[in-house]
Amino acid sequence: MIEQDMRDRILAAPETLLDDQDVMRALIAANERAMGSNIVDLRGIAMERLEGRLDRLEDTHRSVIAAAYENLAGTNQVHRAILQMLDPLGFEEFLQSLGTDVMQTLRVDSVRLVLESVQGKDDPALRKLGEVLYVAEPGFIAEYISGGRNVSLRPVTLRPVLIASDTLYGEQAEAIRSEALMRLDFGAGRLPGMLVLGAEDPHQFKPTQGTDLLAFFAGVFERTMRRWLS
Repeated sequence: MIEQDMRDRILAAPETLLDDQDVMRALIAANERAMGSNIVDLRGIAMERLEGRLDRLEDTHRSVIAAAYENLAGTNQVHRAILQMLDPLGFEEFLQSLGTDVMQTLRVDSVRLVLESVQGKDDPALRKLGEVLYVAEPGFIAEYISGGRNVSLRPVTLRPVLIASDTLYGEQAEAIRSEALMRLDFGAGRLPGMLVLGAEDPHQFKPTQGTDLLAFFAGVFERTMRRWLS
């Protein structure tokens, strides 16, 4: 016989048993044993299936919430980087901000602005602009993104890096393991550009990731560059 104190507590709040899965499972198992092995309790089978469905729904729910928080955090991150990018009043300060504040906000290990130009990259006026700016010959950007293959170039390319370019990353080449490549359109009559974000984490930029936020960031960046170029 059940103790009177326990019986009174169950009768006073029976919903506590319904909310406890382990207790309900034990009760159903006891009921099945009491009925014997010749009877199949469909209620127990239905409950097991419902529990499995509930577990899957909870997993999906947690995944959706985690993705929403991650997307919100990424959006805030890009917004902060854009505000930092718009602060400088001079082009040299602008490039310096890319390699410091913006790079830290985006949590990457390298930022490179690639500009195609017929002007030599050893020009003294270009060298003083720092390591962020990389001046390349016409056609370099398409060649770098495609890897020499005949493929269509997307506005944003995310990919792992097996062997990073020494010419682009310099001393960081051995450490960079993934990169985001954003093509930049500076308007009619101007050669294209490319913004490169490099990361030491090989999983930070993957082809399966969404590119909407980086496409928005690149759109703001190229409009800012158009003002500097004009």
